[in-house]
Amino acid sequence: MKLQSTKLFSIALFFALTAVAFAQQVKTDYDHNAKFGQYKTYSWEKVQTKDPLLVDRIKDAVNGVLTGKGWTQVDSGGDVCVMAIEITQNQQTLNTFYDGFGGGRRWGGFGGFGDATTTTETYQVGSLVVDLFDAKTKNLIWRGSSSDTLSNNADKNTKNLDKGVKKMFGHFPPEANN
Repeated sequence: MKLQSTKLFSIALFFALTAVAFAQQVKTDYDHNAKFGQYKTYSWEKVQTKDPLLVDRIKDAVNGVLTGKGWTQVDSGGDVCVMAIEITQNQQTLNTFYDGFGGGRRWGGFGGFGDATTTTETYQVGSLVVDLFDAKTKNLIWRGSSSDTLSNNADKNTKNLDKGVKKMFGHFPPEANN
């Protein structure tokens, strides 16, 4: 019974740690001298991705949050130029499972940690970086990034993309928070 509860604990701990390790990470930064209140329009400059199907999905996600913030997309000549880059890379994690925590006589003394099995798991992480540039000065005024584990399910990845972009722009524009 003790061995079974130890295995269940190890499995539960693995899933808890995996959920934390694979949680979506979002970061933002901005030019503290930029006057975001002066910007009302934006134009897309470029979306760089290896998957052409992602171009419209990225644009749709960013357009949704920017128009929700009162900005208007124009074909060219906007106050702000938007660029986005999507990067996919492989990551690895090590998972160790213990089948018992000792007890009884062992070589070299009493107790011990029992047997352990370590496996390597490879998974893909997708990252999106969105940059906003002042169209007149060409200076970077805002950058947001979002990273998350990718699924084999395109619909799930699109939902995570939308969620990450919304989270990225959650406190946008920065001046509204001062």
